Amino acid sequence: MSSVANHEVAKSGSILSGPAEFREFPDWFRDQQRAAWQQFESLPQPTRKDQAWRFANVGLLDLGPFKISSPLSEDDRKNILKYSSGLDHYAARMIFGNDQLIERDVVSDDLKRRGVIFQPLERAIVEHADLFRKYFMSTEAALGSAKFAALHKALVSSGTFLFVPRGVEIEQPIEIFHWLRHDDVSIFPHLLLVTDELAKVTVIEHFRSCNRTAPGFACGVNDLIAGPGAKVTYVCAQNWASNVIALQMNSTTVDHDASAMSLNLHLGSRYSRFESLSRLIGEGGRSDLLAVAVAKHEQEFDARTLQDHVSPHTASDLLYKNALDDRARTIFGGLIRVEPHAHFADAYQKVRNLLLSDDAEANSMPGLEILADNVRCTHGATSGQIEEDQLFYLRSRGIPTKAAQRLLVTGFLDEVIQRLNHSAIATHLHRVIEEKFAA
Repeated sequence: MSSVANHEVAKSGSILSGPAEFREFPDWFRDQQRAAWQQFESLPQPTRKDQAWRFANVGLLDLGPFKISSPLSEDDRKNILKYSSGLDHYAARMIFGNDQLIERDVVSDDLKRRGVIFQPLERAIVEHADLFRKYFMSTEAALGSAKFAALHKALVSSGTFLFVPRGVEIEQPIEIFHWLRHDDVSIFPHLLLVTDELAKVTVIEHFRSCNRTAPGFACGVNDLIAGPGAKVTYVCAQNWASNVIALQMNSTTVDHDASAMSLNLHLGSRYSRFESLSRLIGEGGRSDLLAVAVAKHEQEFDARTLQDHVSPHTASDLLYKNALDDRARTIFGGLIRVEPHAHFADAYQKVRNLLLSDDAEANSMPGLEILADNVRCTHGATSGQIEEDQLFYLRSRGIPTKAAQRLLVTGFLDEVIQRLNHSAIATHLHRVIEEKFAA
């Protein structure tokens, strides 16, 4: 084990001071963190001149105010547990506050006997080092946030490791909560999900703040590995406080005859950037990328995606829907890439923006890069307002204007949520969307 005296910084110090030594990690992991920190310092800060950051308000990415959290008090822990409500039924659960594990409801004895591993990241680093090292951040951040991926790798101190062995199906969802507590705190949530052949699992992560206006910084990474014939469903319910700056980098690898579906719900934060890289590395693989954003006031949601078809006979389908009010902004930059020899790829990309205000702004940049023959790829983006005849129809039946608008927006977004085909999660997502409209 490495000594906690090495490369040490005060637990409440700025994140720009370098990796903190909260706990002991193996030497190889500490070496990895130091190398990542050097990479973070060497990479330039993004500018709007960078194509990968086009239209983004990069001025908000000032990390100077943000610090590493001190240990939470007992009252903090109790309050976080009290408000960690999500699904009524789940297979297992973890709750984190400021990257500190507060509670873990383990998987059943039956799933343990069948080889399911559900652990905090820091335990998996030690107890399952080979598996961890093989998959942890193994895909390069290629969508613009390499600097912040390096920062995450340098400062990550906790998170979730989930391994589902061959042929095991976990019927109920796995539920994970990440909380920000106190002003100007930074967190680095991580999920490493590995499924073996023919495994099946659903995971939902909740991202929340204890104080609805507290500033904070979240820099998260997900590694999702769908083995041969496996089925992975991942849901992100992002509802940070209104002054949080958030970046989330997702990497999904889909092997032959496997499928991976992700749905990302964006409600909170001042600025939220989400990057999703989906690599289809085996024939018969399928990836569905879904997202819903409800933006108000001066919120900015920035999405960058890559559907990378590496093998032939693969399919991907992206559907993003945004509802924007007031002076909110959304950005979408997405690329379908079909690699050489990845023939018979089938890829779709659709982005639809519903503008509820004349001051709202939606920027969409879909794209194609086709390097193989015999493919079917389509992409498109649309922006529009609520149709007046639909609004008139509802108002003529006594429904107030605001309520009528809410019904129409909910119906617009519901197409995406129903693609999950999971009633309990859909009910939860509808509930938090309604809370956003009511705020």
